[in-house]
Amino acid sequence: QVQLVESGGGLVQSGGSLRLSCAASGTFFRINTMAWYRQAPGKQRELVAAVTSGRSTNYADSVKGRFTISRDNAKNTVSLQMNSLKPEDTGVYYCYADIRRRVGSYLTTYWGQGTQVTVSS
Repeated sequence: QVQLVESGGGLVQSGGSLRLSCAASGTFFRINTMAWYRQAPGKQRELVAAVTSGRSTNYADSVKGRFTISRDNAKNTVSLQMNSLKPEDTGVYYCYADIRRRVGSYLTTYWGQGTQVTVSS
């Protein structure tokens, strides 16, 4: 059983910072891409940032220059440092990982349970 467990959400004022963390646990061979998605009330879930196993990164235009994604392959963790937060960053943030359970097996997508981020104006 593979699980993604997130931590670090909360309430912050506009202009503030938060750091989200996600740890993958269980038995698996390798983690490929890890990412953070978010879903605001009444909106579709959207990609915030992604990082490959080789540490190539990709960001939504709305967070470029403010958010930084990083991962620790030895600890199977991914983090999202969020600075200069805006009210429009409010939403539930989900950790995402593409995981290969065994050598030669197909990739399986896993999601965390979500953590609430609220930015007040």
